[in-house]
Amino acid sequence: MTLLRSAWYFVSALFVTAFWSVVCVLASLVGVRYRKGGLYDQAARSWGRWLSIANGLTIRVEGLDHLPADRPYVFIVNHFSFCDIWVLLAVLPDSVRFLAKKELFAVPLFGHALRAARHIRIDRTNLQAAFGAYAEAGESIRSGISAIVFAEGTRSEDGRLRPFKKGPFVLAIASKAEVVPIWIEGAYAALPKANFYVTPGTVTLRFGAPVPTAGLTYDDRDALSELVRARMVALAGDSPGVRVDEVAAR
Repeated sequence: MTLLRSAWYFVSALFVTAFWSVVCVLASLVGVRYRKGGLYDQAARSWGRWLSIANGLTIRVEGLDHLPADRPYVFIVNHFSFCDIWVLLAVLPDSVRFLAKKELFAVPLFGHALRAARHIRIDRTNLQAAFGAYAEAGESIRSGISAIVFAEGTRSEDGRLRPFKKGPFVLAIASKAEVVPIWIEGAYAALPKANFYVTPGTVTLRFGAPVPTAGLTYDDRDALSELVRARMVALAGDSPGVRVDEVAAR
């Protein structure tokens, strides 16, 4: 059974990713330009939905309806599983873009599709280049595109919330966008980092209230990070993904 699940996971991921990557690449080659709600947004949303459905994931959303839809955000999300990406793209409205590590842009087709859809490349080995990418992302956000950022920087090995990087909060302050904490529950059980197959189940996305950044400066980045982390822990409830001391501090 495990072997069959693994095979299905790889086949479905390969097919769905290749299909929508080809669509985006061909669209870019024939001159289709980005527009909000256009082909590139629809392709990303369909990619996430198709992979979620194909691998037996039911998505439940809490709190998204309370967010005003007339502005861009910086979505700060816990990162316990690769399928976090699927479910986020499946449900987030309007235009959203990931800050993605540069290695993903080298993947055939997929990397070209990322570039065509204007996702932002981050070089973690080059601090100066990373700051440049944050500046580019800030311009995108100010133009009306929301950013999805995994503040931990990488997937958790054990399903517990890791320390946050500072860059995402520098980005939010620079772009003057509100920060929305999101807690994803159930993704680690479905597809932990060590697994090569998906266990069907329910993945819940809990959206917190937007945290304003107007008037904040670079020196406020740590305070903003601590506030957003506290909001995220509160969204987690009794999840085993947070430490006991963080739960007690809520």
